[in-house]
Amino acid sequence: MTESTRAQGGERRALYSVAQIQHILRVEFQRARRYGYPLACIVLSVDQLGSVRDRLGYEAKEQVLEAIVELLQRNTRGSDFLGRTADDRLIVVVPHTPADGVRVLCERLLSEARKLALAGAGRSTLSLGWADSSAVQVAYHDELLALAEAAHADASAQGGDQSRAARS
Repeated sequence: MTESTRAQGGERRALYSVAQIQHILRVEFQRARRYGYPLACIVLSVDQLGSVRDRLGYEAKEQVLEAIVELLQRNTRGSDFLGRTADDRLIVVVPHTPADGVRVLCERLLSEARKLALAGAGRSTLSLGWADSSAVQVAYHDELLALAEAAHADASAQGGDQSRAARS
């Protein structure tokens, strides 16, 4: 676990490393298949984060990311898992949530991010891509992640500030 934790209703929420979140995704994928419940994976990034770093420095970039992590922690359940990749993307593993619920979550995250106005960094927008195990046929956890990453790349390539579902 990284140092980024926050109390929520008395519990501490962790921001997992890339290795940890991939392990969690693997375990949750196996549980979802075994018990027949839906599992979603969301990959997201802050649009124009490199520009923030270039204009305001590394610490400003980290402050923007921390604000987005706090936004995620406020808008996800205690049973959801949050992780950060080496390239400043974030991964959310969302068990027990079908496609409609993930779509609502993504729209809420987009809306809440637009409300953030961080000193000097301006308005924050996100690019989100997601895949849901009940909507796409996947045999392995890494396929689910790859589909979410492809959807994220599509959202980002289309200018950001949007959510894209994986195509099966």
